[in-house]
Amino acid sequence: MASIFYSVSDKINANQRGLALPDSFYKDHPQWANASLKIEVLSDDTLLVRLVSEEEEEENPQMLRLFLDALMADAIKDPSVLVAYTTEMKAEEDELLEGVTLDP
Repeated sequence: MASIFYSVSDKINANQRGLALPDSFYKDHPQWANASLKIEVLSDDTLLVRLVSEEEEEENPQMLRLFLDALMADAIKDPSVLVAYTTEMKAEEDELLEGVTLDP
């Protein structure tokens, strides 16, 4: 898909601020209208905006999402905290989960 750029402006209304997208954006991409979004700040001048599906919202309770977001933020701030997943870690987890059954 070819990149398309849209001009976005900062809007202030009552006690809220928002990024106002032009109507042409919603005409070209109707799936974003009234959608739940997740915005990740990658750097001082770069944002990553992602559409959050209804299924994802139902599958990932709010607290789990907050926890995972905090983990991701820590990993982005300091990638040195990440460690490779090893076969020893898997063996330890398998031992801990032995005999545990999950509801479908």
